[in-house]
Amino acid sequence: MMSEVLKGGEFLIKDAEPQSIFTPEDFTEEHRMMAKMVKDFINNEVLPKSEEIENQVEGVVPTLLRKAGELGLLSVDIPEAYGGMELDKVSTVIVTENVSGQGSFATAHGAHTGIGTLPIVYFGTEEQKKKYLPGLASGEKLAAYCLTEPGSGSDALAAKTKAVLSEDGKYYILNGTKQFITNAGFADVFIVYAKVDGDKFTAFIVERDFPGVSFGPEEKKMGIKGSSTRQVILEDVKVPVENVLGEVGKGHVIAFNILNIGRFKLGAGCAGSCKLALSTAVKYATERSQFGQPIANFGLIKNKIGRMAAYTFAAESMVYRTAGMMDKILGDVKGKSGAEVAKGIEEYAIEYSINKVFASEALDFVVDETVQIFGGYGYTQEYPAERMYRDARINRIFEGTNEINRLIIPAQLLRKAQKGQLPLLAAVQKLMGEIVAPLPPVEDVSGLNREKEAISRAKKLALMAAGLAVQKFKEKIEQEQEVLGMIADMAIEIYAMESSYLRAVKTGSELQEKYVKIFVAESFAKIEKLAKDLLAYVSEGDEQRTYLAVVRKFAKLPPVNTIKLAREVAEVIIDNLGYKA
Repeated sequence: MMSEVLKGGEFLIKDAEPQSIFTPEDFTEEHRMMAKMVKDFINNEVLPKSEEIENQVEGVVPTLLRKAGELGLLSVDIPEAYGGMELDKVSTVIVTENVSGQGSFATAHGAHTGIGTLPIVYFGTEEQKKKYLPGLASGEKLAAYCLTEPGSGSDALAAKTKAVLSEDGKYYILNGTKQFITNAGFADVFIVYAKVDGDKFTAFIVERDFPGVSFGPEEKKMGIKGSSTRQVILEDVKVPVENVLGEVGKGHVIAFNILNIGRFKLGAGCAGSCKLALSTAVKYATERSQFGQPIANFGLIKNKIGRMAAYTFAAESMVYRTAGMMDKILGDVKGKSGAEVAKGIEEYAIEYSINKVFASEALDFVVDETVQIFGGYGYTQEYPAERMYRDARINRIFEGTNEINRLIIPAQLLRKAQKGQLPLLAAVQKLMGEIVAPLPPVEDVSGLNREKEAISRAKKLALMAAGLAVQKFKEKIEQEQEVLGMIADMAIEIYAMESSYLRAVKTGSELQEKYVKIFVAESFAKIEKLAKDLLAYVSEGDEQRTYLAVVRKFAKLPPVNTIKLAREVAEVIIDNLGYKA
């Protein structure tokens, strides 16, 4: 079904073929059945208990998680040999996206099935897998992930929790405090990171009833109020040596790779939340009348809806594209060692961070506009927009802040280039010989020809600006965080544009074509500004004038009637009473 799949980061220097990406239009019948089952579960079991969840009525979330386990919704990523369903990553996205209908429950579900369970799936010994995975698959046991500490958030390796081997060599004695731990109020199994002898960063499987494990009170949070978030306190906790996860001193391999998957799944959840918020806004806009007609008839409301839909489409497209790439790479390492699995997961670290940043910020845009469409009612707890707005905000902090992920993207690109895994330098050198040549005018704007050219030019602008920045700062570029952030933002916009474009070309959908035209017009304008701002910082004088002239030349594209397109898209969305692809 799929032709050659690009390697991680290659989208910046190579053009992918439409048939190489996975899209929701490629769903199998099993995928569609899975989506329906999850939606039915959320609508029939979870949403009726939403107020109890938000008020943290004891036992409600664990009971719902166990019900989810009975349906197989906790075991999609767990091998069949240990009671799981062992489905593809597309199925993981389908479950994650559709569970997002109740933010607090989705947070608990995601922490259990993702960062709580996957460390054992990918890095556990045979004995550990047999002992823990069947219970985690069924919901008999629930999981949490303990990395963050009061003094170390994004700088995870600065953790102060210590582990010391007992005199008899049978236990590691753990002491320390973990902060902001999701599911801490009811989890049975904790993936805990500590430093053996104060310096060897190591992962451990800790059980709730181990003596010395205790918990702080529930945090009073801005959003996702129904999820359990507490400190996990470790005081002389004796952890059997057989509960070391992976190798002593190699905990960072587990932590970083599990966070990679966490970022990918978070992007999927945000895409699902975008759809829900958009549908909620549209339904309200059709019911709310002002000046004698539904507000959905007003041009400014239609413009909001059209743009909300275009960003939702972009988020959905990139998440499923990434899922398809993950399935390919993980299929190649199936049944192999944890180290080989880790290497496979890491291949798309750049794309995971891109998914996380783009989708979380797209969601913030969509929920903000949802509140605006609701007007004053959107600011009250009586209506759903208020909770959506609060719940969305955490996603830019979860799984590494968006700022940290903006540093990860260029760092991974440069790392791949230095290792010879990504010929970035050759691409930049080739580009520098081409940028002075005149560009033929874009006269054929039928279909998505303009958008194809815009994406191609965006890649060249990004490579030119990034290349000049690396040339100027060399190894000191890691200290230039603003520059790295701009490079990341260009990469993010390019991946989102290309994912949307490839999907629309593959399907031939007229509606999707309109989404792409709206989104690429806005996204390319952002890249033009980023390139100008970056070049203004890394160059000066005649050199600066030359490169800024190149930017102006590349930016000369026919205008797009985004007002008309957004209006047309909105009318489809309004008729559908929600998102439609």
